[in-house]
Amino acid sequence: MYTQCPECATVYNADAAAIARGHGMVRCSHCDALFDALLTLADQLPPEPFERLDIHAPDPQPPRLGVPVYRPNVQAVSFTFDPDERPRAREPRRTSAPAFARHARRSSGRRWPWVVGTVLLSLSLAGQLAYAERDQLLDNELVRPWLDRGCAALNCELPLRHATQQLELLSRDIRPHPSVSGALIVSATVRNAADYAQAFPIVEITLSDLDENRVAMRRFQPRDYLGDTRTMERGLAAGASTALVFEVRDPGRNAVAFEFKFL
Repeated sequence: MYTQCPECATVYNADAAAIARGHGMVRCSHCDALFDALLTLADQLPPEPFERLDIHAPDPQPPRLGVPVYRPNVQAVSFTFDPDERPRAREPRRTSAPAFARHARRSSGRRWPWVVGTVLLSLSLAGQLAYAERDQLLDNELVRPWLDRGCAALNCELPLRHATQQLELLSRDIRPHPSVSGALIVSATVRNAADYAQAFPIVEITLSDLDENRVAMRRFQPRDYLGDTRTMERGLAAGASTALVFEVRDPGRNAVAFEFKFL
C-alpha cells in the first residue's frame, strides 16, 4: 500500500502494521510532518510522472464488509452424564511383572552408557540443525543477542545481520546516463531504521510499462553497487543513511515506472 505526505508530496510504501500502530496517523521522514495516511492510501501507484495521489472522500455511511474469511468459535460445548449412566471405576488388577521387566529392573544400574550416548547424539543433532539454519538463527531477534554475548566471551566475530524490513527507502530517482548512450542511472537513498548495524541488502530493481507489466528486472549484489570492500564489511550503521547508485541498460520507451525491493 502507498500513501503520500501532503506537505512535501513524498510517497511512501506503508504496511498495515505501521498504519495501525498510529491509528492512521504517521510522520514523514523527509519533512517531519504529521499526517493521516488513510486519506491517500492506495494499493497501486498511478503511472509516473504524477504529482499527487487521489484523496479519498469521506463516506457518511461506513462501508459494510461482506466477505468473511474467519470467525472464532466462542461457544464452549460441555458434556454432562446422568448419574446412573456414569461408568464405574474398575478396581485395578494385581498382576505380576513379566520376566523381562523384572530383569530390566535388576539391570537398571547399567543403563548410564545408553543415557550418555543418547545425550551426545541429541547434542550432535542439535548442532547439525543449528548449522543448517544458521542464517535464520543469526538474524533472529531472540537468538542473536545470546549469540553476540557468547561470541564476545569467546573473542570471535559474527557476520552482520540482515533485516530488510528495517530498511527505509527515503528517495529514489531515474535519469538517462550522462556519458553512456542507451543506459540509465537509478539512484536511491536508504536508511537503516534498526538499532544495530546490518549488511547491505540485495537490491531488486523492476521496470514496468503503463499496464504494470514487467519490462526489465535485475538484482544487484552489494559488490555490484559498492566500490569499497571495507564499506561492505562494516555494513550500514544503525540509524545511518546512504545513497545507492545503479547503472542499467535502457529497456526502451515502454518502461515508465520502476520499483525497488530489498532482499
